[in-house]
Amino acid sequence: MGALAQDLHQLAEGLEGQPEVLLTLLRELETLHRSIQDGAFRRSLPEDRQQLFALLRAMERSGGWPYIPRLQLRTFMDLLQSDGRQGLHEEPPLAA
Repeated sequence: MGALAQDLHQLAEGLEGQPEVLLTLLRELETLHRSIQDGAFRRSLPEDRQQLFALLRAMERSGGWPYIPRLQLRTFMDLLQSDGRQGLHEEPPLAA
């Protein structure tokens, strides 16, 4: 894990128990992701077709596009209500 990722994990751990602040952090990370994607990354894409193909192949080998999925609020609420037996912070049972 890189130094930046480690710092962000430590920040998130320090904010545990503060969901509003953690939500703000997630939103900032998403904004930063979009800014880099639409700015520096897009400007850095090769103009040569062969180089672009090589980059796309390398991306596929290394895990694809770095996407930050956004859980829809309705889905999140449905997940919370889907299993009334399981508490919010309980671990799911391990498969046998």
